[in-house]
Amino acid sequence: MKQDKLRAEELERARTALLNDFEKVQLDTPTLVRSLSEFVALGDWRLFFLYRDRLRKVTLADVQRVAEQYLKPANRVLGEFVPTERPDRAEIPPAPDLQAALLGYKGGETVRAGEAFDPSPQNIDKRTIKKPLSNGIRVALLPKQTRGGRVVATLTLHWGDEKSLMNRETACNFAGAMLMRGTRQRSRAGLKEAFERLNASVSVGGEGASIEVRGENLIATLRLVAEALREPAFSPQEFEEMKRAALTGAEAQRNEPSSLAGVRLARHLHEYAPGHPHYTPTVDERIELMRKATLEDAAACYRELFGATGAEFAAVGDFEPEAVARAVDELFGSWKTPHPFGRVPSHHFDRPRFEDALLTPDKANAALRAGLNVRMRDDHPDFPALVLANHLLGGSSTARVPARVREKEGLSYSTYTTFTSSALDEAAAFRVASIFAPQNRSRVERAIREELGRAVREGFSADEVEAGKRSVLEARRLARSHDRALASRLGHYLFVKRTFAWDAEFEARIAALTPQQVNAALRRHIDPARLSVVVAGDLKKN
Repeated sequence: MKQDKLRAEELERARTALLNDFEKVQLDTPTLVRSLSEFVALGDWRLFFLYRDRLRKVTLADVQRVAEQYLKPANRVLGEFVPTERPDRAEIPPAPDLQAALLGYKGGETVRAGEAFDPSPQNIDKRTIKKPLSNGIRVALLPKQTRGGRVVATLTLHWGDEKSLMNRETACNFAGAMLMRGTRQRSRAGLKEAFERLNASVSVGGEGASIEVRGENLIATLRLVAEALREPAFSPQEFEEMKRAALTGAEAQRNEPSSLAGVRLARHLHEYAPGHPHYTPTVDERIELMRKATLEDAAACYRELFGATGAEFAAVGDFEPEAVARAVDELFGSWKTPHPFGRVPSHHFDRPRFEDALLTPDKANAALRAGLNVRMRDDHPDFPALVLANHLLGGSSTARVPARVREKEGLSYSTYTTFTSSALDEAAAFRVASIFAPQNRSRVERAIREELGRAVREGFSADEVEAGKRSVLEARRLARSHDRALASRLGHYLFVKRTFAWDAEFEARIAALTPQQVNAALRRHIDPARLSVVVAGDLKKN
Protein backbone atom coordinates (compact mmCIF):
# COMPACT_ATOMS: atom_id res chain seq x y z
CA MET A 1 0.00 0.00 0.00
CA LYS A 2 1.40 3.37 -1.03
CA GLN A 3 2.05 5.68 1.90
CA ASP A 4 1.41 9.42 1.79
CA LYS A 5 4.53 11.56 1.99
CA LEU A 6 5.18 13.39 5.24
CA ARG A 7 4.51 17.12 5.18
CA ALA A 8 6.77 19.90 6.46
CA GLU A 9 4.15 21.16 8.92
CA GLU A 10 3.86 17.66 10.43
CA LEU A 11 7.61 17.56 10.95
CA GLU A 12 7.64 20.98 12.63
CA ARG A 13 4.77 20.07 14.94
CA ALA A 14 6.57 16.91 16.04
CA ARG A 15 9.90 18.69 16.41
CA THR A 16 8.30 21.46 18.49
CA ALA A 17 6.57 19.00 20.81
CA LEU A 18 9.74 16.93 21.32
CA LEU A 19 11.97 19.96 21.95
CA ASN A 20 9.38 21.39 24.34
CA ASP A 21 9.56 18.14 26.29
CA PHE A 22 13.36 18.41 26.46
CA GLU A 23 13.14 21.97 27.78
CA LYS A 24 10.59 21.05 30.44
CA VAL A 25 12.72 18.12 31.58
CA GLN A 26 15.75 20.39 32.00
CA LEU A 27 13.74 22.83 34.13
CA ASP A 28 12.73 20.16 36.66
CA THR A 29 15.77 18.80 38.49
CA PRO A 30 14.31 15.44 39.68
CA THR A 31 12.97 14.68 36.20
CA LEU A 32 16.29 15.67 34.61
CA VAL A 33 18.20 13.34 36.94
CA ARG A 34 15.89 10.43 36.06
CA SER A 35 16.21 11.16 32.35
CA LEU A 36 20.00 11.37 32.46
CA SER A 37 20.15 8.04 34.31
CA GLU A 38 18.18 6.44 31.45
CA PHE A 39 20.76 7.70 28.95
CA VAL A 40 23.57 6.47 31.22
CA ALA A 41 22.00 3.02 30.86
CA LEU A 42 22.15 3.48 27.07
CA GLY A 43 25.84 4.29 27.18
CA ASP A 44 26.51 7.92 28.20
CA TRP A 45 24.56 10.75 29.86
CA ARG A 46 25.62 13.16 27.13
CA LEU A 47 23.43 11.26 24.66
CA PHE A 48 20.48 13.16 26.16
CA PHE A 49 21.88 16.42 24.83
CA LEU A 50 23.19 14.88 21.62
CA TYR A 51 19.72 13.55 20.84
CA ARG A 52 18.21 16.99 21.54
CA ASP A 53 20.69 18.75 19.27
CA ARG A 54 20.22 16.24 16.46
CA LEU A 55 16.44 16.74 16.66
CA ARG A 56 16.98 20.39 15.75
CA LYS A 57 18.88 19.43 12.59
CA VAL A 58 16.58 16.68 11.28
CA THR A 59 15.17 17.45 7.82
CA LEU A 60 11.98 16.31 6.14
CA ALA A 61 14.06 14.16 3.82
CA ASP A 62 15.73 12.46 6.82
CA VAL A 63 12.37 11.55 8.38
CA GLN A 64 10.90 10.34 5.08
CA ARG A 65 13.96 8.19 4.40
CA VAL A 66 13.91 6.60 7.86
CA ALA A 67 10.15 6.04 7.70
CA GLU A 68 10.49 4.22 4.41
CA GLN A 69 13.51 2.26 5.64
CA TYR A 70 12.08 1.09 8.98
CA LEU A 71 8.31 1.50 8.99
CA LYS A 72 7.62 -1.28 6.56
CA PRO A 73 4.33 -3.17 6.40
CA ALA A 74 6.14 -6.42 7.13
CA ASN A 75 7.42 -4.98 10.44
CA ARG A 76 3.95 -4.14 11.69
CA VAL A 77 1.92 -6.28 14.06
CA LEU A 78 -1.55 -6.68 12.53
CA GLY A 79 -4.66 -8.50 13.54
CA GLU A 80 -4.37 -10.70 10.46
CA PHE A 81 -1.07 -12.06 9.19
CA VAL A 82 -0.73 -12.87 5.50
CA PRO A 83 2.59 -14.69 4.84
CA THR A 84 4.64 -14.10 1.73
CA GLU A 85 7.53 -16.04 0.28
CA ARG A 86 9.91 -13.08 0.13
CA PRO A 87 9.00 -10.56 2.84
CA ASP A 88 10.69 -7.19 2.50
CA ARG A 89 12.02 -6.78 6.02
CA ALA A 90 14.11 -3.92 7.35
CA GLU A 91 17.72 -4.70 8.16
CA ILE A 92 18.72 -3.31 11.53
CA PRO A 93 22.21 -1.79 11.31
CA PRO A 94 24.80 -2.48 14.01
CA ALA A 95 24.83 -0.23 17.06
CA PRO A 96 26.79 2.97 16.41
CA ASP A 97 30.08 3.73 18.10
CA LEU A 98 28.95 5.99 20.95
CA GLN A 99 32.41 7.24 21.75
CA ALA A 100 32.97 8.26 18.15
CA ALA A 101 29.63 10.06 18.09
CA LEU A 102 30.46 11.91 21.32
CA LEU A 103 34.10 12.66 20.45
CA GLY A 104 34.56 16.39 20.68
CA TYR A 105 30.87 16.97 21.41
CA LYS A 106 30.35 20.32 23.13
CA GLY A 107 26.56 20.47 23.25
CA GLY A 108 24.19 23.28 22.37
CA GLU A 109 23.06 26.18 24.49
CA THR A 110 22.79 25.71 28.24
CA VAL A 111 19.66 26.37 30.28
CA ARG A 112 19.72 29.79 31.88
CA ALA A 113 20.28 29.54 35.62
CA GLY A 114 17.97 31.34 37.98
CA GLU A 115 18.97 33.72 40.75
CA ALA A 116 19.45 32.67 44.36
CA PHE A 117 16.06 34.02 45.40
CA ASP A 118 15.34 34.75 49.06
CA PRO A 119 11.83 33.35 49.73
CA SER A 120 11.34 35.26 52.97
CA PRO A 121 8.01 37.10 53.36
CA GLN A 122 9.86 40.42 53.67
CA ASN A 123 11.76 39.96 50.41
CA ILE A 124 8.65 38.81 48.52
CA ASP A 125 6.71 41.90 49.62
CA LYS A 126 9.67 44.13 48.80
CA ARG A 127 10.03 42.82 45.25
CA THR A 128 6.36 42.46 44.35
CA ILE A 129 4.82 45.18 42.18
CA LYS A 130 1.10 45.70 42.77
CA LYS A 131 -1.23 47.92 40.82
CA PRO A 132 -4.90 48.25 39.85
CA LEU A 133 -5.92 48.11 36.20
CA SER A 134 -9.10 48.83 34.24
CA ASN A 135 -12.24 46.94 35.21
CA GLY A 136 -11.05 46.65 38.83
CA ILE A 137 -8.43 44.05 37.89
CA ARG A 138 -5.59 43.81 40.43
CA VAL A 139 -2.13 42.56 39.54
CA ALA A 140 0.82 41.32 41.60
CA LEU A 141 4.03 41.00 39.59
CA LEU A 142 7.24 39.50 40.97
CA PRO A 143 9.97 39.66 38.31
CA LYS A 144 13.05 37.53 39.01
CA GLN A 145 15.60 35.47 37.13
CA THR A 146 14.41 31.88 36.85
CA ARG A 147 15.84 28.66 35.48
CA GLY A 148 15.30 28.68 31.74
CA GLY A 149 13.74 32.16 31.89
CA ARG A 150 10.35 30.68 32.79
CA VAL A 151 7.29 32.54 34.10
CA VAL A 152 4.35 31.18 36.08
CA ALA A 153 1.16 33.25 35.97
CA THR A 154 -2.41 32.92 37.21
CA LEU A 155 -5.59 34.75 36.25
CA THR A 156 -8.48 34.34 38.69
CA LEU A 157 -12.01 35.30 37.62
CA HIS A 158 -14.93 36.07 39.94
CA TRP A 159 -18.50 35.87 38.68
CA GLY A 160 -21.99 35.04 39.85
CA ASP A 161 -23.62 35.15 43.27
CA GLU A 162 -25.68 32.77 45.36
CA LYS A 163 -28.95 33.58 43.57
CA SER A 164 -27.61 33.55 40.00
CA LEU A 165 -25.70 30.29 40.58
CA MET A 166 -28.59 28.33 42.08
CA ASN A 167 -29.20 25.08 40.16
CA ARG A 168 -26.49 25.97 37.61
CA GLU A 169 -23.37 24.19 38.85
CA THR A 170 -23.36 21.58 36.07
CA ALA A 171 -24.12 24.10 33.31
CA CYS A 172 -21.43 26.50 34.54
CA ASN A 173 -18.88 23.69 34.97
CA PHE A 174 -19.58 22.62 31.40
CA ALA A 175 -19.19 26.23 30.24
CA GLY A 176 -15.71 26.32 31.80
CA ALA A 177 -14.82 22.96 30.27
CA MET A 178 -15.70 24.26 26.79
CA LEU A 179 -13.22 27.14 26.86
CA MET A 180 -10.24 25.06 25.70
CA ARG A 181 -12.31 23.23 23.07
CA GLY A 182 -12.00 25.79 20.32
CA THR A 183 -12.55 29.49 19.69
CA ARG A 184 -14.24 31.43 16.91
CA GLN A 185 -10.80 31.59 15.26
CA ARG A 186 -9.33 28.15 15.98
CA SER A 187 -10.42 24.56 16.43
CA ARG A 188 -9.52 22.70 19.60
CA ALA A 189 -6.54 21.14 17.78
CA GLY A 190 -5.53 24.53 16.40
CA LEU A 191 -5.64 26.14 19.85
CA LYS A 192 -3.59 23.30 21.32
CA GLU A 193 -1.03 23.60 18.51
CA ALA A 194 -0.78 27.38 19.00
CA PHE A 195 0.07 26.89 22.69
CA GLU A 196 2.59 24.18 21.80
CA ARG A 197 4.38 26.49 19.37
CA LEU A 198 4.93 28.86 22.29
CA ASN A 199 6.04 25.95 24.52
CA ALA A 200 3.33 27.06 26.96
CA SER A 201 1.73 24.82 29.57
CA VAL A 202 -1.74 26.32 29.98
CA SER A 203 -5.05 25.41 31.58
CA VAL A 204 -8.14 27.55 31.05
CA GLY A 205 -11.51 27.16 32.76
CA GLY A 206 -14.34 29.06 34.34
CA GLU A 207 -12.20 30.08 37.31
CA GLY A 208 -9.55 31.63 35.06
CA ALA A 209 -6.22 30.37 33.75
CA SER A 210 -2.81 29.15 34.82
CA ILE A 211 0.26 29.56 32.62
CA GLU A 212 3.87 28.40 32.54
CA VAL A 213 5.99 29.66 29.65
CA ARG A 214 9.27 31.32 28.75
CA GLY A 215 9.22 35.02 29.57
CA GLU A 216 9.57 36.13 25.95
CA ASN A 217 6.39 34.19 25.07
CA LEU A 218 4.25 35.31 28.01
CA ILE A 219 2.38 38.12 26.25
CA ALA A 220 1.72 35.98 23.15
CA THR A 221 0.40 33.25 25.46
CA LEU A 222 -1.83 35.76 27.26
CA ARG A 223 -3.33 36.73 23.90
CA LEU A 224 -4.23 33.09 23.25
CA VAL A 225 -5.65 32.75 26.77
CA ALA A 226 -7.78 35.84 26.16
CA GLU A 227 -8.99 34.32 22.90
CA ALA A 228 -9.98 31.10 24.69
CA LEU A 229 -11.75 32.98 27.49
CA ARG A 230 -13.46 35.68 25.45
CA GLU A 231 -14.19 33.97 22.11
CA PRO A 232 -15.27 30.37 22.84
CA ALA A 233 -16.88 28.60 19.91
CA PHE A 234 -19.26 26.38 21.93
CA SER A 235 -19.23 23.82 19.13
CA PRO A 236 -22.11 21.31 19.41
CA GLN A 237 -19.79 18.47 18.42
CA GLU A 238 -17.20 19.43 21.03
CA PHE A 239 -19.93 19.81 23.66
CA GLU A 240 -21.25 16.32 23.07
CA GLU A 241 -17.75 14.86 23.21
CA MET A 242 -16.98 16.74 26.44
CA LYS A 243 -20.30 15.67 27.96
CA ARG A 244 -19.70 12.00 27.10
CA ALA A 245 -16.26 12.13 28.72
CA ALA A 246 -17.69 13.79 31.85
CA LEU A 247 -20.43 11.16 32.10
CA THR A 248 -17.90 8.36 31.65
CA GLY A 249 -15.83 9.79 34.50
CA ALA A 250 -18.86 10.14 36.73
CA GLU A 251 -20.08 6.63 35.93
CA ALA A 252 -16.67 5.28 36.96
CA GLN A 253 -17.21 6.78 40.42
CA ARG A 254 -20.41 4.80 41.05
CA ASN A 255 -18.35 1.98 42.53
CA GLU A 256 -15.18 3.87 43.52
CA PRO A 257 -14.65 3.63 47.32
CA SER A 258 -12.72 6.89 47.82
CA SER A 259 -15.21 8.95 45.81
CA LEU A 260 -18.29 7.44 47.42
CA ALA A 261 -16.93 7.79 50.96
CA GLY A 262 -15.89 11.40 50.34
CA VAL A 263 -19.27 12.36 48.91
CA ARG A 264 -21.17 10.66 51.74
CA LEU A 265 -19.10 12.41 54.40
CA ALA A 266 -19.45 15.80 52.71
CA ARG A 267 -23.22 15.40 52.45
CA HIS A 268 -23.42 14.78 56.20
CA LEU A 269 -21.07 17.53 57.31
CA HIS A 270 -22.34 20.26 54.93
CA GLU A 271 -26.11 20.81 54.98
CA TYR A 272 -26.51 23.01 51.94
CA ALA A 273 -29.85 22.78 50.19
CA PRO A 274 -30.05 21.03 46.80
CA GLY A 275 -29.18 23.46 44.02
CA HIS A 276 -27.01 25.66 46.27
CA PRO A 277 -23.56 26.37 44.75
CA HIS A 278 -21.91 24.51 47.68
CA TYR A 279 -24.34 21.55 47.67
CA THR A 280 -22.72 18.11 47.25
CA PRO A 281 -24.85 15.91 44.97
CA THR A 282 -24.71 12.15 45.11
CA VAL A 283 -22.96 10.45 42.21
CA ASP A 284 -26.34 9.45 40.77
CA GLU A 285 -27.64 13.02 41.12
CA ARG A 286 -24.54 14.38 39.41
CA ILE A 287 -24.93 11.94 36.51
CA GLU A 288 -28.58 12.89 36.08
CA LEU A 289 -27.71 16.61 36.10
CA MET A 290 -25.04 15.99 33.45
CA ARG A 291 -27.45 14.06 31.25
CA LYS A 292 -29.98 16.89 31.36
CA ALA A 293 -27.45 19.67 30.72
CA THR A 294 -27.54 21.17 27.24
CA LEU A 295 -25.19 23.26 25.16
CA GLU A 296 -27.56 26.22 25.56
CA ASP A 297 -27.42 25.81 29.37
CA ALA A 298 -23.63 26.10 29.27
CA ALA A 299 -23.64 28.94 26.75
CA ALA A 300 -26.23 30.85 28.81
CA CYS A 301 -24.10 30.58 31.96
CA TYR A 302 -21.11 31.91 30.04
CA ARG A 303 -23.09 34.69 28.37
CA GLU A 304 -24.89 35.85 31.53
CA LEU A 305 -22.13 35.52 34.15
CA PHE A 306 -18.58 35.22 32.85
CA GLY A 307 -16.27 38.24 32.78
CA ALA A 308 -13.07 39.72 34.25
CA THR A 309 -14.45 42.51 36.46
CA GLY A 310 -12.46 42.46 39.71
CA ALA A 311 -10.15 39.66 38.53
CA GLU A 312 -6.66 39.03 39.92
CA PHE A 313 -3.54 38.43 37.86
CA ALA A 314 -0.27 37.28 39.44
CA ALA A 315 3.03 36.43 37.74
CA VAL A 316 6.38 35.21 39.03
CA GLY A 317 9.47 34.84 36.86
CA ASP A 318 11.50 36.34 34.04
CA PHE A 319 9.36 39.07 32.44
CA GLU A 320 9.09 42.82 31.95
CA PRO A 321 6.42 43.96 34.43
CA GLU A 322 5.23 47.12 32.68
CA ALA A 323 4.73 45.34 29.36
CA VAL A 324 2.85 42.49 31.03
CA ALA A 325 0.61 44.86 33.00
CA ARG A 326 -0.25 46.73 29.78
CA ALA A 327 -1.07 43.44 28.04
CA VAL A 328 -3.37 42.27 30.86
CA ASP A 329 -5.15 45.64 30.81
CA GLU A 330 -5.53 45.54 27.04
CA LEU A 331 -6.74 41.93 26.90
CA PHE A 332 -9.08 41.78 29.90
CA GLY A 333 -9.77 45.36 31.03
CA SER A 334 -12.77 45.70 28.70
CA TRP A 335 -14.29 42.29 29.53
CA LYS A 336 -17.06 43.29 31.92
CA THR A 337 -18.89 40.78 34.10
CA PRO A 338 -22.57 41.06 33.05
CA HIS A 339 -23.97 40.26 36.53
CA PRO A 340 -22.43 41.76 39.71
CA PHE A 341 -20.20 39.29 41.55
CA GLY A 342 -21.14 38.30 45.09
CA ARG A 343 -18.96 35.82 46.95
CA VAL A 344 -20.88 32.76 48.12
CA PRO A 345 -19.86 32.27 51.76
CA SER A 346 -19.13 28.90 53.33
CA HIS A 347 -21.05 28.15 56.53
CA HIS A 348 -20.15 26.28 59.68
CA PHE A 349 -22.47 23.37 60.43
CA ASP A 350 -22.50 21.86 63.92
CA ARG A 351 -23.08 18.25 62.95
CA PRO A 352 -23.48 15.20 65.18
CA ARG A 353 -21.33 12.09 65.01
CA PHE A 354 -22.23 9.87 62.08
CA GLU A 355 -21.09 6.44 60.84
CA ASP A 356 -21.84 4.73 57.56
CA ALA A 357 -20.54 1.81 55.50
CA LEU A 358 -20.93 1.59 51.73
CA LEU A 359 -20.54 -1.69 49.85
CA THR A 360 -18.48 -1.63 46.63
CA PRO A 361 -18.14 -5.27 45.53
CA ASP A 362 -14.98 -6.60 43.94
CA LYS A 363 -12.85 -3.56 44.75
CA ALA A 364 -9.35 -4.44 45.93
CA ASN A 365 -9.03 -1.41 48.20
CA ALA A 366 -11.35 0.15 50.74
CA ALA A 367 -11.40 3.81 51.77
CA LEU A 368 -12.10 5.60 55.03
CA ARG A 369 -13.08 9.25 55.16
CA ALA A 370 -13.67 10.90 58.53
CA GLY A 371 -13.95 14.39 59.88
CA LEU A 372 -15.57 17.09 61.95
CA ASN A 373 -16.26 20.78 61.44
CA VAL A 374 -14.57 23.54 63.44
CA ARG A 375 -15.94 27.07 63.81
CA MET A 376 -12.77 28.99 63.02
CA ARG A 377 -11.17 31.42 60.57
CA ASP A 378 -7.43 31.60 60.03
CA ASP A 379 -7.19 34.74 62.17
CA HIS A 380 -8.42 32.82 65.25
CA PRO A 381 -5.89 32.80 68.14
CA ASP A 382 -5.86 28.97 68.13
CA PHE A 383 -5.33 28.59 64.38
CA PRO A 384 -1.48 28.28 64.48
CA ALA A 385 -1.70 25.71 67.27
CA LEU A 386 -4.22 23.59 65.33
CA VAL A 387 -2.08 23.75 62.18
CA LEU A 388 0.82 22.36 64.18
CA ALA A 389 -1.37 19.81 65.99
CA ASN A 390 -2.66 18.49 62.65
CA HIS A 391 0.91 18.20 61.36
CA LEU A 392 1.83 16.12 64.42
CA LEU A 393 -1.30 13.98 64.07
CA GLY A 394 -1.14 13.15 60.36
CA GLY A 395 0.68 15.74 58.30
CA SER A 396 3.76 13.63 57.54
CA SER A 397 4.73 9.98 57.27
CA THR A 398 6.24 10.08 60.77
CA ALA A 399 3.18 11.73 62.37
CA ARG A 400 1.24 9.73 64.91
CA VAL A 401 -1.70 8.42 62.86
CA PRO A 402 0.20 7.32 59.71
CA ALA A 403 3.12 6.03 61.81
CA ARG A 404 0.71 3.78 63.73
CA VAL A 405 -1.54 2.66 60.89
CA ARG A 406 0.91 2.44 58.01
CA GLU A 407 4.44 2.19 59.37
CA LYS A 408 3.97 0.25 62.62
CA GLU A 409 1.04 -2.06 61.87
CA GLY A 410 1.27 -2.12 58.04
CA LEU A 411 -2.49 -1.83 57.66
CA SER A 412 -2.76 0.96 55.11
CA TYR A 413 -1.29 2.11 51.82
CA SER A 414 -1.94 5.76 52.68
CA THR A 415 -3.23 7.46 55.83
CA TYR A 416 -3.14 11.17 56.65
CA THR A 417 -5.03 14.03 58.30
CA THR A 418 -5.71 17.58 57.10
CA PHE A 419 -6.85 20.80 58.73
CA THR A 420 -8.06 23.63 56.51
CA SER A 421 -9.52 27.03 57.24
CA SER A 422 -10.53 30.18 55.39
CA ALA A 423 -9.45 33.79 55.57
CA LEU A 424 -13.07 34.91 55.17
CA ASP A 425 -15.43 32.34 56.72
CA GLU A 426 -15.59 30.53 60.07
CA ALA A 427 -15.72 27.15 58.35
CA ALA A 428 -12.63 25.11 59.20
CA ALA A 429 -12.44 21.36 58.63
CA PHE A 430 -10.47 18.53 60.25
CA ARG A 431 -10.37 15.43 58.04
CA VAL A 432 -8.86 11.92 58.08
CA ALA A 433 -8.31 9.71 55.02
CA SER A 434 -7.05 6.16 54.65
CA ILE A 435 -6.80 3.51 51.91
CA PHE A 436 -6.46 -0.14 52.95
CA ALA A 437 -7.39 -3.74 52.21
CA PRO A 438 -11.07 -4.37 53.13
CA GLN A 439 -10.17 -7.10 55.64
CA ASN A 440 -8.23 -4.53 57.67
CA ARG A 441 -11.18 -2.20 58.15
CA SER A 442 -11.81 -2.69 61.86
CA ARG A 443 -8.11 -2.53 62.76
CA VAL A 444 -7.57 0.64 60.72
CA GLU A 445 -10.57 2.40 62.23
CA ARG A 446 -9.61 1.34 65.76
CA ALA A 447 -6.00 2.49 65.33
CA ILE A 448 -7.08 5.92 64.02
CA ARG A 449 -9.53 6.45 66.87
CA GLU A 450 -6.98 5.32 69.46
CA GLU A 451 -4.28 7.68 68.19
CA LEU A 452 -6.64 10.65 68.05
CA GLY A 453 -7.88 9.85 71.56
CA ARG A 454 -4.35 9.45 72.90
CA ALA A 455 -3.24 12.77 71.41
CA VAL A 456 -6.17 14.63 72.96
CA ARG A 457 -5.85 12.82 76.29
CA GLU A 458 -2.06 12.83 76.73
CA GLY A 459 -0.96 15.64 74.43
CA PHE A 460 2.27 16.04 72.46
CA SER A 461 5.70 16.09 74.08
CA ALA A 462 8.08 19.05 74.00
CA ASP A 463 10.36 17.18 71.58
CA GLU A 464 7.45 16.44 69.21
CA VAL A 465 6.36 20.07 69.24
CA GLU A 466 9.86 21.41 68.56
CA ALA A 467 10.42 18.98 65.69
CA GLY A 468 6.96 19.77 64.32
CA LYS A 469 7.61 23.51 64.38
CA ARG A 470 10.84 23.08 62.41
CA SER A 471 9.07 20.89 59.86
CA VAL A 472 6.09 23.22 59.35
CA LEU A 473 8.25 26.33 59.03
CA GLU A 474 10.61 24.66 56.56
CA ALA A 475 7.69 23.39 54.48
CA ARG A 476 6.27 26.91 54.26
CA ARG A 477 9.67 28.32 53.26
CA LEU A 478 10.04 25.68 50.54
CA ALA A 479 6.54 26.39 49.24
CA ARG A 480 7.47 30.04 48.74
CA SER A 481 10.54 28.98 46.75
CA HIS A 482 8.31 27.24 44.15
CA ASP A 483 7.10 29.79 41.61
CA ARG A 484 3.76 28.11 40.95
CA ALA A 485 2.81 28.05 44.63
CA LEU A 486 4.09 31.59 45.05
CA ALA A 487 2.05 32.95 42.12
CA SER A 488 -1.06 31.23 43.46
CA ARG A 489 -0.52 32.74 46.92
CA LEU A 490 0.06 36.21 45.45
CA GLY A 491 -3.23 36.01 43.56
CA HIS A 492 -5.12 34.77 46.62
CA TYR A 493 -3.70 37.55 48.78
CA LEU A 494 -4.92 40.14 46.28
CA PHE A 495 -8.44 38.78 46.81
CA VAL A 496 -8.33 38.65 50.63
CA LYS A 497 -6.33 41.91 50.81
CA ARG A 498 -3.21 40.52 52.48
CA THR A 499 0.53 40.84 52.07
CA PHE A 500 3.22 38.34 53.02
CA ALA A 501 3.56 40.20 56.30
CA TRP A 502 0.70 37.90 57.33
CA ASP A 503 2.99 34.92 56.72
CA ALA A 504 5.77 36.45 58.78
CA GLU A 505 3.41 37.04 61.69
CA PHE A 506 1.82 33.59 61.39
CA GLU A 507 5.21 31.85 61.31
CA ALA A 508 6.39 33.86 64.31
CA ARG A 509 3.32 32.59 66.17
CA ILE A 510 4.12 29.01 65.12
CA ALA A 511 7.73 29.38 66.32
CA ALA A 512 6.57 30.70 69.71
CA LEU A 513 4.08 27.89 70.43
CA THR A 514 4.54 25.82 73.59
CA PRO A 515 3.39 22.21 74.07
CA GLN A 516 0.78 23.47 76.54
CA GLN A 517 -0.73 25.83 73.94
CA VAL A 518 -0.84 23.15 71.23
CA ASN A 519 -2.38 20.54 73.51
CA ALA A 520 -4.95 22.97 74.91
CA ALA A 521 -6.06 24.07 71.43
CA LEU A 522 -6.38 20.46 70.28
CA ARG A 523 -8.60 19.62 73.26
CA ARG A 524 -10.78 22.70 72.72
CA HIS A 525 -11.53 22.08 69.06
CA ILE A 526 -11.00 18.39 68.15
CA ASP A 527 -13.29 15.95 69.97
CA PRO A 528 -12.69 12.37 68.77
CA ALA A 529 -16.10 11.37 70.15
CA ARG A 530 -17.74 13.67 67.55
CA LEU A 531 -15.76 12.28 64.60
CA SER A 532 -17.96 11.17 61.70
CA VAL A 533 -16.63 8.14 59.81
CA VAL A 534 -17.60 6.69 56.43
CA VAL A 535 -16.03 3.51 55.08
CA ALA A 536 -16.51 2.19 51.54
CA GLY A 537 -15.21 -1.03 50.01
CA ASP A 538 -15.83 -4.71 49.49
CA LEU A 539 -16.73 -5.00 53.16
CA LYS A 540 -17.84 -8.63 52.82
CA LYS A 541 -14.11 -9.36 53.09
CA ASN A 542 -13.96 -7.67 56.49
